[in-house]
Amino acid sequence: MEPIKLMPCLDIKNGRVVKGVHFADIKDAGDPVGNAAFYQEEGADELAMLDIAAATENRKTHLEWVKQVSFVLRIPLTVGGGINELNDIEQVLSAGAARVSMNTAAVINPELVLEGAKRFGAEKITVAIDARRNAGMPSGFELVISGGTKPVGEDAVEWAKRCQELGAGLILPTSMDGDGTLGGYDIRFIKAVSEAVSVPVVASGGAGKLEHFYDAVVKGGARILLAASVFHYRTFRIREVKEYLSERGVPVYL
Repeated sequence: MEPIKLMPCLDIKNGRVVKGVHFADIKDAGDPVGNAAFYQEEGADELAMLDIAAATENRKTHLEWVKQVSFVLRIPLTVGGGINELNDIEQVLSAGAARVSMNTAAVINPELVLEGAKRFGAEKITVAIDARRNAGMPSGFELVISGGTKPVGEDAVEWAKRCQELGAGLILPTSMDGDGTLGGYDIRFIKAVSEAVSVPVVASGGAGKLEHFYDAVVKGGARILLAASVFHYRTFRIREVKEYLSERGVPVYL
């Protein structure tokens, strides 16, 4: 097994790191550049930065934020939010990102995933998939877009499979039901996605205990572990999580 990676996530709004619960009740969590530098020194393997208001405000990613954060990093940076066309991908990558993450735009225009992968390489393209539990869907999870505000009426796991077919090199599923709750990753959702695709899957949404990270790998099949609240509020240090995993036989980069 390849070592599992830890990826702290910086949700950005109005130039500040924020964190919410169920995609709402947003609270300030500090400066993005300071947080990025701190997590790199803490041993993060990668970093995610999501411009969470870009889609709802109908605007592009703030490239200056990307430049400022990437300037202090040596680890890969994934940037999402406001990426709606090929030129956006090119600009974000040129600003210092290693990957782009698309969510709403990919659902609206799947060709963007296809053309992005062809032009820039599958390894540069991540598709983030937000979902909520819905017994009416074959997998039990419905795809939602626009920051969790618009249900699509499509099965989220089927969409993950299509994203891989289109050329996405990484899938980042988040269950709205678990986001920010610290109650644990939605293992059922992560497992459903990881079993449906062969590309790496990022566990996201709900980590609150050390065992949650372990379960995401062993029970859910995740290859990258994304978390925000537990790192922003210093519940756990990154090295603490890595040591916990390593002691239980999960390979990590120490």
